[in-house]
Amino acid sequence: MKYAELARAYEALEATAKRLEMRSILVALIGAVKGEELGIVLYLSQGLLRPEYEGVELGVAGSLALKALARATGEEEERLARRARASGDLGTTAAEVLGPPSRRDEATALEVPEVYARLLEIAHSSGAGSQEAKIVILETLLRRASSLEGKYLLRFVLGTLRVGVREMTILDALAEHFAPGDKPARHEIEAAFNMTSDLGLIAERLAAGGVPALARLGLTVGRPVRSMLAERSNSLSDILLRMGGRAALEYKYDGLRVQAHIARDGSVRLFSRRLEEIGPQFPDLIEALASAIPHRPAIVEGECVPVDPLTDELRPFQEVSHRRGRKRDLDRAQEETPVALFVFDVLLDAGEPVYGRPYPERRTRLEALLVPNERIRLAESRVVASVDAATRFFDEAVAGGAEGVMAKSLQEGSSYQAGARGYWWIKYKREYVTGLADSIDGVIVGAFSGRGRRGGRFGAFLLAVYNSRQDRYESFCKVGSGFDDQALEEMPHRLHPHVVGERPANVDTGLNADAWFRPALVLEVRGAELTLSPIHRAGIGRVKPEAGLALRFPRFTGRYRDDKGPTDATTTDELLELYESQSHGTPHGAHGVRLRPKA
Repeated sequence: MKYAELARAYEALEATAKRLEMRSILVALIGAVKGEELGIVLYLSQGLLRPEYEGVELGVAGSLALKALARATGEEEERLARRARASGDLGTTAAEVLGPPSRRDEATALEVPEVYARLLEIAHSSGAGSQEAKIVILETLLRRASSLEGKYLLRFVLGTLRVGVREMTILDALAEHFAPGDKPARHEIEAAFNMTSDLGLIAERLAAGGVPALARLGLTVGRPVRSMLAERSNSLSDILLRMGGRAALEYKYDGLRVQAHIARDGSVRLFSRRLEEIGPQFPDLIEALASAIPHRPAIVEGECVPVDPLTDELRPFQEVSHRRGRKRDLDRAQEETPVALFVFDVLLDAGEPVYGRPYPERRTRLEALLVPNERIRLAESRVVASVDAATRFFDEAVAGGAEGVMAKSLQEGSSYQAGARGYWWIKYKREYVTGLADSIDGVIVGAFSGRGRRGGRFGAFLLAVYNSRQDRYESFCKVGSGFDDQALEEMPHRLHPHVVGERPANVDTGLNADAWFRPALVLEVRGAELTLSPIHRAGIGRVKPEAGLALRFPRFTGRYRDDKGPTDATTTDELLELYESQSHGTPHGAHGVRLRPKA
């Protein structure tokens, strides 16, 4: 495929915010791609070179991209920089200075595989002279690029592709192309993606053998599985009724979710819920896991929690976040913030896939598999069959430093459902705010200039929840409370990589922010209650025509959810459930006892 064809598809995608139109564009694109190139095209369309969990990054700063464009066009760097500042996008500047497509020789037109290969060269360049090597490769590509190609090439390099394509939309397009109208096939495609976390691989298999070829994809050590997620409830009686009167309750630890892959030779890789490899940040866990799991290969999941080195008590989540992304002084970090991994599930047991087995069997296998030590422990669990028993265990969990309990179904069908959220698992947390029974994880999509003491910097932020049905982000509050001076100083640096010049196409809000961001950074907030709003768009029209949900008196808790990606934030459906549950709330000590479950 010519790179120009891909760039034209990007242009069409950028021009629409409608998911059905995006899907149609992607279906046409998939149909135009040679089978062996489809995986590459889908990686590039997500702004990736490889699946996210491999962590392949280009490492090209704006200054390097600017220098490459200047060399390719003969323009002065400072002049290009001024134009880029005015437009807010170096890609737009490239389109202006590269000129019309007619000036490019068809014989030297860029091909997608070639562009991909050269971008991989940039990503793999390291050491002395690597910066110059990256500039030369990018300059060579830009010299042969048309204005449209240059626009999207530079945007890709800088991580600002802006075409608004999400994974679910791509999965819909793959299903429509390879199995039109076949809902079970659509489910199989998504299930394969949830098991492999690799859209490029899924596309290659579909192109080679259709949907039946996906059946051969299974668990692979070193390739993370998308996490199974829980629903929430503010009532222990509701949980028991939903689960048939009996459930396994586990401590809900306040930590970092970790999926550990232990190879046959004892080597270990750790992945976060966002599919990032985090093993280098936790060498103590890697060493401890090798001895805690002697029967290999294995894949287990657990919660990484900071522990007090003197009392062994559980510490707040914020402390473990200090070890995220750390590359230096790891020995010191281990001493200052020791952690333990509380393992709660097993997906691969001594080489045997067990994710499809019911939860009770997986728990039994986990207990037999794990040899606990100081750093690797078994999550506390108890089967309960009454609200009184559930309440006692809940109180024990809170007293033990947990933030609540996680209820897990004991019924047939309680398999590990990768990437799915449902009532097989239900979380119940200790926090209780009058009217609103839980915190909300919101995605920053905009910011507002500060006033008075906050003048000259951002003073408040526009937060959104994720609408998984529409694959968009819907605003629910403008939050300024809870940020201390240090947090406000840090926010521009945290948000800088995600700045865009206008409201992203996949963001829906009735407010006009002073700055806009691609959905990326997730914050935890609390508030007094959820109310109806004509301005915010969360769940618009679901409760009342032309009204969305808004959080009243929102306040930042101080917790950055670095362990969550934007699609892992609170969903629109969850926000609606919280709104509906407000009228059923009861004091914390009563544990939300209700007479009958919600429909």
